Amino acid sequence: MAHAVCAIDFGTSNSAIALPTADGGGAGVQLVTLEGGRRTMPTAVFYAVEGLAAHEEPQRHYGRAAVAAYVEGTEGRLMRSMKSILGSTLATQATDVGGGRSVKYLDIVAGYLRHLKTLAEGEAGRPLTHAVLGRPVFFVDGEPERDAAAQAALEAAAREVGFADVSFQYEPIAAALDYEMTVDREQIVLVADIGGGTSDFSLVRVGPQRRERVDRADDILANHGVHIAGTDFDRHIELAAILPACGYKGLGPTGREVPSKVYFDLATWHLINTVYVPLRVAELARMKSFYADVDQHARLMTAVRERLGHALIARAESAKIAVAEGGQTLIDLSLLGDDALDVRFSEPQAVAAIGADLQRIVDAADDTLRQAGITREQVDALYFTGGSTGLRPLAEAIAARFPAARQVRGDAFASVAAGLGQHARRVFA
Repeated sequence: MAHAVCAIDFGTSNSAIALPTADGGGAGVQLVTLEGGRRTMPTAVFYAVEGLAAHEEPQRHYGRAAVAAYVEGTEGRLMRSMKSILGSTLATQATDVGGGRSVKYLDIVAGYLRHLKTLAEGEAGRPLTHAVLGRPVFFVDGEPERDAAAQAALEAAAREVGFADVSFQYEPIAAALDYEMTVDREQIVLVADIGGGTSDFSLVRVGPQRRERVDRADDILANHGVHIAGTDFDRHIELAAILPACGYKGLGPTGREVPSKVYFDLATWHLINTVYVPLRVAELARMKSFYADVDQHARLMTAVRERLGHALIARAESAKIAVAEGGQTLIDLSLLGDDALDVRFSEPQAVAAIGADLQRIVDAADDTLRQAGITREQVDALYFTGGSTGLRPLAEAIAARFPAARQVRGDAFASVAAGLGQHARRVFA
């Protein structure tokens, strides 16, 4: 390669990084080994403050190490779904990471990108100066100015860690480029890239005669997406299956429903920490008389005082995965103080909890076709990528709209990075 190039898939839930190979042989792309021999790692940062002196900075862990530090009970702050703050007012704010210290949200993003860059440079054997970053079709639905601000913020973070040249490619387009390496004839493929933060669709014309073209604008028939995906599923599952034990949708002595804001905040990654503010904890404690079932209030206070918000949403995510793999699961809620507190959760319950989101995602697939002005029968293949496509009811609902199309599953977590690597190899050749 003429330039020191990498391609980064900075995902809501998981991230990956690819290196275009010098000779372009084979697929021409090498996925970087990030943790334990794996090619992806959780998009997670943990600031550990346990045992630090007042003048010391919190120690940072990344990926699975970050999650492990939190699960093991190390004192500090776990940050996940950092991508979701891009385009929001939080992007310019700071957040408490424990020990009386605060960090700007964009500095957290930059720190994570720097970690990815360091790992990639170790494998490449030289500094990396050029980067292609993936981006969703829409960071923010229906608000072009905020969407542009989100990309600008991500670019600023990338430049801060040492990338002199930064370009972007839509994540579903990158997935189409990865799929294109497997085809032997021209096709129209609908890429369904459904991850942690967004559900994106792209209709792309692919083929062996097209794959070395740098400018693929004419092959992109339509892009469309909605800001709904895996973390939204987790939130709805937590509200439906877990937080009722803490009083969500519960009633007071007069039959009036208890206030719900605390539950929505507990179920939203970037708002969980706001529930732990001392004044708010005190306010919640004074609301005991609002609850007809005082055990529900006691569990809520346990969740708040022991800072269990991230652990509860992790249980919702695990329940979603377990249902996707086996149809039903048992959610262990003994951490709330009741050793016998378990909740059964099944696929029909999951569909009921996230049904409205599933419908909006399926509708987005239809909208993509309308934008392109083509019929369902003209779609040769459906290419599924992103971790949330593992949810069977979702994949089946999309496939049902295109009965004649061949269904292909890419690498749920690495196909976008591989496709971004293909794009980087051509752009920076």
